[in-house]
Amino acid sequence: MVTNSSALVISRHGSLARLNDLIIVDVPRLPALQSASVPGGNQIIVSNRIKSIVLGAATLAFVLSMTAAAFAQQRPLVTEDVDIIAPGSLRIEAGIDFVQKARFPVSGLTGDLTRAGVIGISIGLAPNVEVQIEGVAKNFLSINSRGASAIALSVPAGANSTNDVGDFTLWTKIKLRNETAHLPSLGFRFGVQLPNSNQARGLGLNQTNAYGQVLLGKKFGQNARVNTFGNLGIGILTAPTGLFTQNDVFTYGLAGIVRLNKQLSLAGEVNGRMDTRPGNGPLGTESQGEARLGMQVRASGLRFDFAGIKGLTKLSPRSGLTVGVTYDTPSIFTPAK
Repeated sequence: MVTNSSALVISRHGSLARLNDLIIVDVPRLPALQSASVPGGNQIIVSNRIKSIVLGAATLAFVLSMTAAAFAQQRPLVTEDVDIIAPGSLRIEAGIDFVQKARFPVSGLTGDLTRAGVIGISIGLAPNVEVQIEGVAKNFLSINSRGASAIALSVPAGANSTNDVGDFTLWTKIKLRNETAHLPSLGFRFGVQLPNSNQARGLGLNQTNAYGQVLLGKKFGQNARVNTFGNLGIGILTAPTGLFTQNDVFTYGLAGIVRLNKQLSLAGEVNGRMDTRPGNGPLGTESQGEARLGMQVRASGLRFDFAGIKGLTKLSPRSGLTVGVTYDTPSIFTPAK
């Protein structure tokens, strides 16, 4: 409420009201203010300076909340957005994936896979720089069939399940230019996948792989309600069954997020990698791809998500479901300059 008064009048007992161009506000929970009563009355007077501070803080909170909505919104998608989170802030993502008929050509295992603890942590280091950690805390496979394995396995014959930690990837994302009226935003992301898994468990490959991606993004519609973005890059994958052998694959992703209202957004993508060699390429480096379609739901300061998954190649999982949650922290540290 804006008035031409020279002071803010606060009552101990009343509710917010206008009286002679003064704002009267109930403050039963502010004993320090209540003690400063005005003689002959039940009210205290706070200067315009304090009123300006209160209004300024409210305005700043509103602006920050609107700015946070403009940052990249990732899950349940895999394709990377160009936008960077605020410097000094963190984005923490966690989810669970359930996929049917997951195939592991190197170990020969096929079954229903549960990825428990699909983790992503992003750290804003500068207005155009972000570092990320992504991986799976634990993979569980319910074995449906078992073919010939190209490596020695520690999974007993006749076992109906196996599990292992996932391989984690470290990324650095750099935004190179902002979006204009006619041109998309542009960025670059490069990363390395670490050999955290135990290949003898039949799920991970325990290899070190390198990736580089060009990122593009363009927003459309009123208040940029449609956010489209895409990735195109290369992956240098170590061939797990060949000595001194690697396979260079193209990586791709095309995604979109449509904001339906303040709480709901529709999200979809096509994402994968394409083998550059004739045939299937070395075992463990074959072409893979999937499509995802789902929703983001904002509530209680969190962003919940879910999406259906459909495999696009013969070695991709047949279908699946992912659910998760994302929390964006406020700025918690000041990056070095």
